[in-house]
Amino acid sequence: MNVMQAIEDRRSIRVYQDAPVSREQLTAFLEAIRLAPSWKDMQCWQVIVLSEREQIMRLGELLNYNPRREGVFENVPYFIAVAADPSQSGDEQGKPNYMTDVGICLENACLAATEMGLGTCWIGLFDEKAVKEFLGVPDNYRLVALTPLGVPAQAPKPRPRKALADFVHLNRWGNPME
Repeated sequence: MNVMQAIEDRRSIRVYQDAPVSREQLTAFLEAIRLAPSWKDMQCWQVIVLSEREQIMRLGELLNYNPRREGVFENVPYFIAVAADPSQSGDEQGKPNYMTDVGICLENACLAATEMGLGTCWIGLFDEKAVKEFLGVPDNYRLVALTPLGVPAQAPKPRPRKALADFVHLNRWGNPME
């Protein structure tokens, strides 16, 4: 699979099979994070890999997961948390680069997962304080994103995307690229 195919195929997977992910696949996922570009190559991120069922289920409770919907937390073999130290990344003109850095590294990993036939689902809405406490993340770090990593039990259809002309401007805002 090439990069463009992985980009086209990537979906947010919310239901997983009760199937293993190999250590080699997990390592490849983490390598995709390690190889990501970052502000001044500071690599401000830290990654926590949850692999114990009890921890994953507790995380589900913290995320207000509905236990009647089976397949997400019950079946997924790994849950990944990505934190960043804002002091290890720039804040140029009020734009905190650690958020971009984590976005890049996690998307690298999500595309690598897609290429391996695995599923992920970016989770950015959670009680940061509660999840940081549960995971033991130091106060000076921001917990930016979470994702399950497992074998998909669903194949969502592509979501509608805007046409290029709806958001690409040629040379100046308001001059659409036809």
